[in-house]
Amino acid sequence: MSNLLWKSLVVSPAVLGATLLVSGTAIAAPNTTTEVSTLETQVATEVVQQPEVLAQVPANSGVLAQVQRYSNEGQNLQSQVTSVSQFSDVQPTDWAFQALQSLVERYGCIAGYPNGTYRGNRALTRYEFAAGLNACLDRVNELIATATADLVTKQDLATLQRLQEEFSAELATLRGRVDALEARTAELEANQFSTTTKLQGEAIFAVTDAFNGDIAGKTVFQDRVRLNLQSSFTGRDMLNTRLSAGNATGFGAGGESKQTFEVGGDTANGVEIDKLTYEAPVGPAQVYIAATGGQHSHYAAVNNPYFFDKTDGGNGALSTFSSENPIYRIGGGSGIAINVPFGKPGGILKPSSLTLGYLASEAESPAFGNGLFDGNYAALGQLNFNVGNRIALAATYVHGYFGSGSTLFDSGLDNGAVVGTSQANNLSLANASSTNSYGISAAFRPSDKLSISGFVSYHDVIGFGAGDDYEAWSYGVGLALPDFGKRGNVLGIFGGAQPYSFNNGGTGRDIPYQVEGFYKYRVSDNISVTPGVIWLPSTGQNNNSEDTFIGTLRTTFSF
Repeated sequence: MSNLLWKSLVVSPAVLGATLLVSGTAIAAPNTTTEVSTLETQVATEVVQQPEVLAQVPANSGVLAQVQRYSNEGQNLQSQVTSVSQFSDVQPTDWAFQALQSLVERYGCIAGYPNGTYRGNRALTRYEFAAGLNACLDRVNELIATATADLVTKQDLATLQRLQEEFSAELATLRGRVDALEARTAELEANQFSTTTKLQGEAIFAVTDAFNGDIAGKTVFQDRVRLNLQSSFTGRDMLNTRLSAGNATGFGAGGESKQTFEVGGDTANGVEIDKLTYEAPVGPAQVYIAATGGQHSHYAAVNNPYFFDKTDGGNGALSTFSSENPIYRIGGGSGIAINVPFGKPGGILKPSSLTLGYLASEAESPAFGNGLFDGNYAALGQLNFNVGNRIALAATYVHGYFGSGSTLFDSGLDNGAVVGTSQANNLSLANASSTNSYGISAAFRPSDKLSISGFVSYHDVIGFGAGDDYEAWSYGVGLALPDFGKRGNVLGIFGGAQPYSFNNGGTGRDIPYQVEGFYKYRVSDNISVTPGVIWLPSTGQNNNSEDTFIGTLRTTFSF
């Protein structure tokens, strides 16, 4: 059965990919210049929200590709340009150029550029010239309509008529485009969802099985769906309201086998608001406020490109361990964070930032021992450095407080560990605990086709009772090959040690290594298929455990 499943996992991505490729071409929506402008604004906002990770795929890579496509519209990219006249058809020495320039000066026409100039009397294309001519025609008509026709001379009217005749084709095309754009704009305004809110969605289908090991499992088909309402009121702020539903749960009771697309709350496809955050600039700094569902990785630079997915699970690594340093999984929930930039451009050390954050997992409860400051919380401080253009570094410190019976790496969800062994996670059942965690993460991009990243973290747990103290460690390194086989694809391999402890009970003395390999195949801009395998040779820190393999085929739809 295991061999049959393994072969199916290997073969099925190609079959599914081929099937989706046929239908995927009908999914792409037509782009407009307005969409490019909107996306550029969004990207600029996101760059402020998250400290720049130079080794990661640029967040605006899709926007730049769209801009390039629009720039190339109407050009024959296969033929070599042999003459300047292929771009500039109206020279400054032409009578038409001089005639229009005279009209612009006399009637104050705006001829194509905001400053009303031809940018140093450079040559124009016929469409640029037609735009200036159209502006002058509108201006003259305005003067005539306001009973100031005596300002318009017969000689100028004759010149305009001659220009209209010579550039009639370009004027007709230009006006047709304007009319079509106005019609589309009116339709969008009449049917728009909101003037301030954009709807984004993601749906994940995943087939998973665990075999040949101590983690028992069967073949399962799971899902997770998220709708994200992104509202901006000033153009620089962002209110995120995320609705989530799914049924994805993990194999085993611990955090060693957790995958990123698993559901943290209702596992019966019940809809819930699992994230409500607001981000806005305050002077040069960026403030992050979480009412619910806040995570440290939402506001702090993780420095794990291609493995980390800020949307939590649809496009990066399969496992929670490979996704990010476990130090970011300590605590979560409600709170506030701030990113303060410092440094100047130029030199080896690029502009960097200081990140401070505080998240409480029981902030909503007024019960004794709960609340924003009396319940479980985790406070983060991080220094982010960009060295040159290809290296990003971060030093992280997290101080936490946890009540009796809590879990260390639970992301504030209070429903068990999301990464690491039970020995690393199980805090005292009888007493509260205080924790101090230290982490270092780095990302290096030797070339555009290769990214190397890694982390190490140390966790010192100080229990308030006798014998409650222990230590935990974790480390990992990943290698990613972006655009492997096709633009947008990613081949990733990540290995390391899940959070573990040798002095918190139990007899297991083996390091719980994990190795994950995955290949994200981009079917279209909206669909990706990711087959992958997770290898766990020492689950539960048990020297005698069998090697466990978890095979997953994840399909992600974004819209």
